[in-house]
Amino acid sequence: MGNADKRGVHIMRVIAGDFKGRQLLSVPTHKTRPTTDKVKEAVFHVIGPYFEGGKALDLFAGSGGLGIEALSRGADSCIFVDQQPKAIQTIYDNLKKLDIEERVEVFKTDAMRAIKAAGKRELTFDYIFLDPPYNKFSYKDLMEALLENDLIAESATIVCEHDASEEIPEEVGHLKRLKTDYYGSNIGVSIFE
Repeated sequence: MGNADKRGVHIMRVIAGDFKGRQLLSVPTHKTRPTTDKVKEAVFHVIGPYFEGGKALDLFAGSGGLGIEALSRGADSCIFVDQQPKAIQTIYDNLKKLDIEERVEVFKTDAMRAIKAAGKRELTFDYIFLDPPYNKFSYKDLMEALLENDLIAESATIVCEHDASEEIPEEVGHLKRLKTDYYGSNIGVSIFE
């Protein structure tokens, strides 16, 4: 989780790339669950570890840690989506701190609305991070919505962080689950291509 500062806000850091070691603020609320540095490091080791460009979508972005890590490791741009006002403020604070506002868009809306809006704009993404509140969303429904709205670039990677007990489908449409890893007793990460 990282260390907490005097306000009880967890301090996380960027693991690798252009912003390696830079601190990020986590959202000052119990409604978000920051991805631990250990999990983030493991995920990017599998999907990267570095990128030569590409567009990222950080849905349920929380503090923006996953999207920022993708930018740090070479993604060209990222769209961050969350519906919690405190999360949106934290994302803006973290982006400003790293001076990368020109490479991003931030939207305060729910995931399905964001997916439809991105579809209308004919956007596609190379890296999609799905980290919703555990057991509140169907990953199958989310991935079907991404497919229906043509948001998935040809060789895209989708990262799903989920409760370890949750059943994750083997495939959704033409997306296939490459692997699932578990961290501790409650965190699972499934990667689709």
